Amino acid sequence: MAFSTLGRAICRIAAALALCAGSAAIAQSSSGGEEHTYEVADFHTESGTVLPHAKIVYGTYGTLNAAGDNVILVPSHYMATWHGYDWLIGKGRALDPARYFIVATEMFGNGRSSSPSNTPEPYHGPRFPVTTIRDNVEIVRALLKYQYGVTHVRAIIGFSMGGQQAFQWAISHPDYADRIVATSSTAKTYGHGIVRLESQIAAIEADPVFANGDYKVQPAKGIEAFNLVWTAWLYSQEWWRRELWRVGAPADITLGKVIETYRTKFIPDADANDLILQMRAWQRHDISGNSRYNGQIEAALRSIRTPILYMPSLTDLYFPVEDARYEARLIPGVTFKPIPSLWGHPAGAGATVADDKFINEAVFAFLADKQKKLVLPRMRMPGMSGRN
Repeated sequence: MAFSTLGRAICRIAAALALCAGSAAIAQSSSGGEEHTYEVADFHTESGTVLPHAKIVYGTYGTLNAAGDNVILVPSHYMATWHGYDWLIGKGRALDPARYFIVATEMFGNGRSSSPSNTPEPYHGPRFPVTTIRDNVEIVRALLKYQYGVTHVRAIIGFSMGGQQAFQWAISHPDYADRIVATSSTAKTYGHGIVRLESQIAAIEADPVFANGDYKVQPAKGIEAFNLVWTAWLYSQEWWRRELWRVGAPADITLGKVIETYRTKFIPDADANDLILQMRAWQRHDISGNSRYNGQIEAALRSIRTPILYMPSLTDLYFPVEDARYEARLIPGVTFKPIPSLWGHPAGAGATVADDKFINEAVFAFLADKQKKLVLPRMRMPGMSGRN
């Protein structure tokens, strides 16, 4: 079967991750949006490396009001573009551009924002510094301040690595957002997630063509192995047992065709060093990884004073619900609302009609709840400035 047919079916399944151009998640949005680029000279990364020229690509929906107080930030997830939240944006959805000014940012390393693949020497390819979740937060903070004069937002809403960024905002800049929403995510990447990501990195690096990142052509076999490892974790075990990959697919779909399409088309045209860079950022994420908390994740979680809607997927294998429950017990005033879905990780991005409805309704209600406020001591602890 040609990819033109099977690919569209798989894109409908993978639409929640915005992995395929023209996917259902993008096609269903009628909200429009405009693409922009924000550039910074001499950007200081958390690693200590200074990028002479750094940029992030982002999109906007709606109009900034005169008071500048209708901004909602949606930071992107793994290798996604700013269209990754179009399922949440539009008339009749939780984020209506007629009401909000929505800023959707793309992370370092996605191949469009500053990445190993598009940065000249001396930081091209494997020499590009590992940019952290905190680095992504800081350049977006600069974008909002210097491009729009915004120093406070109505909400920060993130899926997966976007959720990691949302949690980090709550620590680095506690008073920046009125609300935070995180779906299919956690505030820290725990050991099991680190091992999973390391196996995916190892799959790419095992290709002899990889040449320690100085490849002349893309390590295609390594990327295909990475794709398969990733796919095995994407959905729940029951999703595979029930053969939910048949949903919306042609009648002649088979498991073999599904596997082959994911193996060869999972993230089309992705660069190997870009894939690895974002996985390194994912691995290293820990909101307590700073001088204020020194790795004490429980203390960091207890310090959060921004109202949070925490929505793990009940069947997520990337960010297990048990990890989310552990964190939620420590966050003051959290609204914990697991997504009842068999679609694993993508459930957090509206993978199905039911998932979409569940999240949109929950986010809409959470943003509208003016009674949801936390009254906590406003303690200024050592190390509050900088990348906390």
